[in-house]
Amino acid sequence: MINFNEPTLTGKETEYIRQAVTQNCMLCGDGPFTKKCNEWLRENTGVSSAMLTTSCTHALEMAAILCGIKEGDEVIMPSYTFCSTADAFVLRGAKIVFVDIRPDTMNIDEKKIEEAVTEKTRAIVPVHYAGVGCEMDEIMRIAKEHSLYVVEDAAQGIMASYKGKALGSFGDYGCISFHETKNFTMGEGGAILIRDDDNAPAAEIVREKGTNRSRFFRGEIDKYTWVDKGSSYLPSEMNAAYLWAQLETAENVFNDRMRKWELYRECLTDLSERGAVELPFIPEYVNHNAHMFYIKVRDIDERSSLIRYLKENGVHAVFHYVPLHSSPAGMKFGTMAGEDIYTTRESDRLIRLPLHYNLKDDDILYVCEKVKAFYDGGKR
Repeated sequence: MINFNEPTLTGKETEYIRQAVTQNCMLCGDGPFTKKCNEWLRENTGVSSAMLTTSCTHALEMAAILCGIKEGDEVIMPSYTFCSTADAFVLRGAKIVFVDIRPDTMNIDEKKIEEAVTEKTRAIVPVHYAGVGCEMDEIMRIAKEHSLYVVEDAAQGIMASYKGKALGSFGDYGCISFHETKNFTMGEGGAILIRDDDNAPAAEIVREKGTNRSRFFRGEIDKYTWVDKGSSYLPSEMNAAYLWAQLETAENVFNDRMRKWELYRECLTDLSERGAVELPFIPEYVNHNAHMFYIKVRDIDERSSLIRYLKENGVHAVFHYVPLHSSPAGMKFGTMAGEDIYTTRESDRLIRLPLHYNLKDDDILYVCEKVKAFYDGGKR
């Protein structure tokens, strides 16, 4: 079976974990490896501060706290996203206002955001699907005009950019995932990016259980205490050690994924030209990161048939999100602003093909061969 995903493993992960255990003798958060990862993120995104977290979900929760989201606030986001995007704000008492997506990029339709803004709106949460940047110029214009926070869900966006600027660095806060399905992984983990230096001290407090312990460890105060709301958002140093082995060779991992992504596109272009499938659309102002390679088929029935056919031929391909506005929790905690013209239709058509660091070129050629065979008479 050609697996849809296998966690990235570059070679030094176990060595660095052993070093964290036997040499650094520090397994809790904010050790040497965590600091290296934080600095890499800061330097490579251009934000004022970056902090590893236990997940992208927790980074989003931190952002919701830092934005002061409270009962009765409204938060705008696409329905086509993972539930964590909404959960983080629902936990603070917010109502989620879902906006339709663009059919080309699968990102929130920036032209439909402003009409969803009300006097209760507090934040906009764009989701950079597949590492392809949302139209951030327009989103930031709307946010500025209406005095709204912007929290970027850049879970899939590491090393991707919009008009030359890193995803996650536009909004007040950016949230990244290092889950095992992402380009770089620490098993479970994430990071929060903080654009403005003035917001970093508050983020440290939220991340450190509501205490000012970070200042104590830097020798800035002689004791630490509980000063505000917070939780335990620090990942283990062992997780950070695993991640650092990949970040220090990030260009190699990035180039490997881009080459494989391009091989998929090259092999499936003829199917696209025949009108059998649609391939990913990358706007000219975006540099993506080859987070995923997907195709779009005619409808949900064809998608189910193709997934089944690929499985029978040793290929694990999967669909993606069920739109949140149609889920039980989505109907309970949110509402759809305007019509669902594209969200459900396009999500029903999308299939993700295997793409990971361990994938071989021959595997990609085999997957493409089977997709073509399906459309050349193999489908049932």
